[in-house]
Amino acid sequence: MSYKAAFVPCARPPTMHIPDGYLSLPVILVCWLVAVAVLAVAVRRTARTLGERQVPMMSVMAAFIFAAQMLNFTVAGGTSGHLIGGALAAMLLGPWAAILVMTTVVGLQAVVFQDGGLLTMGANLLNMAIVAPLIGYGTWRIIRKVSAGKRWGLLVGGFAAGWLSVECAAVLCAMQLALSGTSPLSIVLPAMGFVHALIGLGEGVITAAAYLFLERSLYRPLSHPQEAVQ
Repeated sequence: MSYKAAFVPCARPPTMHIPDGYLSLPVILVCWLVAVAVLAVAVRRTARTLGERQVPMMSVMAAFIFAAQMLNFTVAGGTSGHLIGGALAAMLLGPWAAILVMTTVVGLQAVVFQDGGLLTMGANLLNMAIVAPLIGYGTWRIIRKVSAGKRWGLLVGGFAAGWLSVECAAVLCAMQLALSGTSPLSIVLPAMGFVHALIGLGEGVITAAAYLFLERSLYRPLSHPQEAVQ
């Protein structure tokens, strides 16, 4: 979920789409290095394991998430959020393909709509295109195993995956801002954590509902994605 209001240090929660000028050079470089390294792994894993049926679905998923992120909902105090979609993409495609899908979405948002800076794109990719799908997929997979694939497990797992993916991405964003000296961690972490805990509720509901809808609509259940984190 993205907080759309402008960031005012010590006053309002920052956006998860970090604009240029809000991160220090060392933080920018580290985020880019980590993002590029993970993307390289994602490209190799996806090329090796993704089946022909999933390739068109990646394009459809990217288009769906890109369009869904244009729809905002009010949370509280002027805060608005929108679907990130990283958990949903990982549940449907597997984590590595989801990383590539989310990278495309975040990159287009930065280039076309200036939603996030170009220099800070490495951090935005790390938060929303890498951490969100991996956390979401791991959470969903654990709950699915515990529930033995039962319907309630898919519902609870989808909700938990969506919520936790948003919260973890928000916490990482807060740490990046604090390490850059933009705002003290004691201020930015509670602000990001509280706002995105609320926004994550919407992400969780949308993720669970969208997954169950697709699972019922397709002939083959989607409870076993193509990939696993290995």
